[in-house]
Amino acid sequence: MHKAQKEIKDVLPSVDLVIEVLDARIPYSSENPAIKQLRGDKPCIKVLSKTDLADPELTLKWQEYLEQEKGVRTFPTTTEQPAKIKQIVDLCRKMLPEKDAGIKSINTMIVGIPNVGKSTLINTLADRIIAQTGNVPAVTKVQQRINLGSGIVLFDTPGILWPKIENPNSSYRLAASGAIKDTAMDYEDVGFFAADYLIKAYPELMKERFSLEYIPSTEIEFLEAAAAKRGALRAGGRVNLHKICEVLINELRSGKLGRITLETPSMVIAEEHQVAELAAQKILEKEQRKQRFKDGSATPNKRDLKDQKREEKPTKKKRRR
Repeated sequence: MHKAQKEIKDVLPSVDLVIEVLDARIPYSSENPAIKQLRGDKPCIKVLSKTDLADPELTLKWQEYLEQEKGVRTFPTTTEQPAKIKQIVDLCRKMLPEKDAGIKSINTMIVGIPNVGKSTLINTLADRIIAQTGNVPAVTKVQQRINLGSGIVLFDTPGILWPKIENPNSSYRLAASGAIKDTAMDYEDVGFFAADYLIKAYPELMKERFSLEYIPSTEIEFLEAAAAKRGALRAGGRVNLHKICEVLINELRSGKLGRITLETPSMVIAEEHQVAELAAQKILEKEQRKQRFKDGSATPNKRDLKDQKREEKPTKKKRRR
């Protein structure tokens, strides 16, 4: 991830426009914060892929929300719309009218997290198989330079996740959508998170899909009822939670549950405030601990001692010749 991020940083100065591919079901969670920081004020097209799996009403809300940022345009699409995908080239020209004279090529860079549909998008734009595709994360391994013709050059980059995901809910959403490998998170943890959201946001879809008379009020009760309907049971009739969670996640990813979006603009705004408050609280607690150690009213742990030594370590003076 560090290597891929460095490659992006090295190429960006020669790039005129960034194309960031997001999963329409999780536009916020699939947006790499490092990309936003690296691209600065460069124009950006945010392609909302897999819109055929997402809630259409929420996709419109996300477009309106994302386009509030200066220089950002959104482009909803699916892999089943090759003709529409090719309109991205025209949008690049419209966003850079000063370069649409045919004299200079428009350098674009396409970025996105693993398994978001970036490679499929590239192959459609190029009218040939260039990028390897696959329904698993981390298929593209190296950076590529692709001439799309009509004065458009595209730099492809490996799909990267960021080292630390500050919002824990985003981790679960990434896992539920398939952006994180199944081996990285427990099916039951992700299944419980998804079930809790789905019975509140899409109760009718869950009721219909699992042939339930009513939707239980808790995720565990819902999973137990769904397991009974699907036969996800162990010996003695006990619920196989791992199995029913696996069924729920796979059907969510494939669209069998219906057109579902796992986050809303208002939801993530509230979550960002919570994350910021938690980070500020941690900083405050750390400072308070340091002050207590200085006052001699507390016993420092190993981490606190390391921080203290680092701060107290004198800077080395240059040797006199």
